[in-house]
Amino acid sequence: MNAPAHKNVETIAASDNWLNIARSLGSTFSERATAADRNRTFDSENYQYLKQYGFFSAAIPTTLGGGGASYSELSAVIREIGQHCGSTALAFSMHSHPVMANVYKYLRGDGVAAKTLQTIASDHLIIAGTGANDWLESSGNAKRVKGGYLVNARKRFVSGSAGADLLVTSVSFAEADQTEILHFAVPLAADGVRMVETWDTLGMRATGSHDVIYNRVFIPDTAIVARRPAATWHPMWEVILPVALPLISAVYVGLAESATVIALDAAKRNGAVLAGVAGELLNDLTIAELALNDMVRQNDNYGFTPSLDRVNDALARKAIVATQVKAAVETAAELVGGPGFYRGHAIERIVRDVRAMHFHPLPLRRQQVFSGRLAMGLDPVGEA
Repeated sequence: MNAPAHKNVETIAASDNWLNIARSLGSTFSERATAADRNRTFDSENYQYLKQYGFFSAAIPTTLGGGGASYSELSAVIREIGQHCGSTALAFSMHSHPVMANVYKYLRGDGVAAKTLQTIASDHLIIAGTGANDWLESSGNAKRVKGGYLVNARKRFVSGSAGADLLVTSVSFAEADQTEILHFAVPLAADGVRMVETWDTLGMRATGSHDVIYNRVFIPDTAIVARRPAATWHPMWEVILPVALPLISAVYVGLAESATVIALDAAKRNGAVLAGVAGELLNDLTIAELALNDMVRQNDNYGFTPSLDRVNDALARKAIVATQVKAAVETAAELVGGPGFYRGHAIERIVRDVRAMHFHPLPLRRQQVFSGRLAMGLDPVGEA
């Protein structure tokens, strides 16, 4: 666990590494987390700090105009930000994982990925996405027109949409007896695209995860970056999930680490009678940290080989992180006691925020079916 830093952001040296900068920004993020949660307002000021210090292009190789941070460095950064503001960390992770999936492809000679990364870096673009909500199928529909498609859709849970420039998403396209899923990116300022402020939730209230509506939005053929059959497994997930899931999990481990610091401070004031409970908390946190660390290790700084087994490893470890983070935070709340039951206490917010981890792919019961079917030699997403 990293203790929160309190260095003023104005004194950050250009020579600081990415994690040191994130630590220096942490106390600033912490100061605003409670108000942003209470008012369910996206903290655009946090995003401005991240943009000012180059975090949105940090993962992009320096040869393409980015910061050259490694995968493990960015996962540590997200974990650090999660200790101070879970909503900012989660929104940033949703920008980061499509960027880093393109880094994976670029490192294997993908020219389209290289061009995409150069554009993100040079134009200082911020990404939002809906991949998890759409999963194997996709909401919305596309109609074929000359030169492309007209898209109508309502996308839910678009994390970071309140601060993003581009939405990376997908829709269904039915033709004859076949349905394809089309993947593309569209500027949120494009004609026919509008955001509707619907995000009023139990936790992660400051992620700005509003609905985005497409009304007859033209998507040119050249904007379609991937196609896949609907409702069946596709190898693209074998890159996306091992990249995305450790970053998302890092957010919640950061939250649990913050809860642990708060809880142990309270326990020390209450005496050794709570030592056993504190030990239980530390065990739960350790399991979550070990699972996350192993996810990052298996990514191997983009060195992993895509496969169903690697996806299964990531999904299983994400499920372990989710279970143990929730257990750790509940125990932390027990140690804090009555004060943590009040709105405005950091523990109260963290207890609500960590429940959002369930909704990232795959929720526990679906992960268990996926893993069980794979172990039995079945198609992991096929019908029973």
